[in-house]
Order: sequence, then C-alpha cells, then structure tokens
Amino acid sequence: MGTEARNPRSYGLDRMSAREIVRLMDEEESIVTRALYGAEDSIAVAVDKAAETFQRGGRVIYLGSGTSGRIATADAAEMPPTFGLDPSCFISIVSGGPTSAASAIEDAEDDPHGAIQALNELRANRKDIVIGVAASGTTPFVVGGVRHASQKGIWTCGIANNRSCPLFEVADHSIFLDTGPEILTGSTRLKAGTAQKMALNRISTGAMVLSGKVIENLMVDVKANNSKLKDRCARIVKELAPVTYDEAWDLLEEHGWNIRAVLDAARLVPERLSS
Repeated sequence: MGTEARNPRSYGLDRMSAREIVRLMDEEESIVTRALYGAEDSIAVAVDKAAETFQRGGRVIYLGSGTSGRIATADAAEMPPTFGLDPSCFISIVSGGPTSAASAIEDAEDDPHGAIQALNELRANRKDIVIGVAASGTTPFVVGGVRHASQKGIWTCGIANNRSCPLFEVADHSIFLDTGPEILTGSTRLKAGTAQKMALNRISTGAMVLSGKVIENLMVDVKANNSKLKDRCARIVKELAPVTYDEAWDLLEEHGWNIRAVLDAARLVPERLSS
C-alpha cells in the first residue's frame, strides 16, 4: 500500500536538521500538484455531479474518518459563508461524530455501521451524492457508507491515495490521488491530506461556479458577518457597478448586505449611482 510504504528519501529523518526537514517536506509536497494534475479529468466529473446535485436541490455528503474526516468537515463548513448556502447543502459525516472533528477518535473508523446509520438519519436519497474520502481507501466506516449509498441508488465517489482499494470497488466514480509514501511513514495528514483538501476545494468551488454563485471571479453571495467581509462586499460591488466604495457601502447597508440586491438596484437606478 503506497500510503503505508517507507519513503527512501526520509530514511534519515531523525538525523536531519530543522532546515533539512523543511526542505524535504517542501520537495515532497510538489508531488501533490502532480497528483492533482493526474486526476483532473476524474475531479472534473465530480465537479459536474456536485453542481447538478446542488441545482436540483440535493445535498453533497462527505464521508471521512480521522484526518480525511476533518478535512471534509472543514470544506463543508466553509461553504455557507463563502457562497451564502444553507448548511444542509454540504454535509460532512465523520466517524466518531461531531466531536471527532476537533479530536482524534481513531477506533470509530472501524465501524461501517456508524456511516450507514448516519446516512439513514439524514434520509440520504437519490437527489444527493456521497463522496467518501480515505487515504488508504480501506477505512471500514467510509467503505461501508459508500457501499450503502450505492445500494440505495445514490451516486457515489471515492477519493483515495492508493490505486487499488476497496473504496474504488464500491464507488460509482473514483479519484486517485497518487501522492506516494509520506516522509513520516503512514502519516497521511501530510501529502495525502493536502491532496484531499485540494481535491475537495476543486469539487466544491467548481460546483458553485457552475451553479452561478460567482460573477466573474467574485463571490457575490458571501455572507457579511464581520467587518472584513463587509469590506469585501463593498469592494465587490465597486468592481461590478459604477459606484464608489462609499456608495457601495451605503447601498449594502440599505439592502441588508445583499450584493445581488445592490447590483439589481444599480441596474435599475443608474442615475442615482452616477450622480
């Protein structure tokens, strides 16, 4: 198994200086980019599926354990503020329950029934898709959940860092991230985890772009929940409408910090904005 193999470049890791460790990690991380390039076509399929699912009112459900589960949870949690989504649109199911997102509950990953129970509690159905993430591709929690979803007729995707694995056997679609052995043997929070995070970034962000949640390259549905985001909203409006920054701010305050409402107002009342 590639993710459990020893990396010959790091046999002397325990004798390296801090500078040497950092350099080796930097050099090994370059493999992540190559792995993502190699998976472009398969990731694009998942982007299309996620977009179709969102547009028909379905949910994108991530399944993961350990590092993979925490990565999936982070991606799902970032969707509502970035794209103005209801939290139910992107959901992460992690072995061990919500507390495992903050602390490791490693033995929970061996229970496939936990994922099945969680999917049933969510009433997962054919409108949804399920994306299982596991570096090894063997994690019982993830494999069991993906198998269960597939048996229910739900489209499933497996993301793993080993080419031949049970996860790919049960999923409808596979994304292989060929990151190879870690410099710290078996520690898949390193290259494997980085590649998984980047793959999920592409799937979720790409799906939102295809679903019209972005104008040009601007996040026009961002939720302005703090001063930094209010500033971003004002700058976005200034980019897309013939207004100054101060005018954009005033219009956003009038329209409850809804960028789309402000852009509609800008189209309807151009004389006010240009005065």
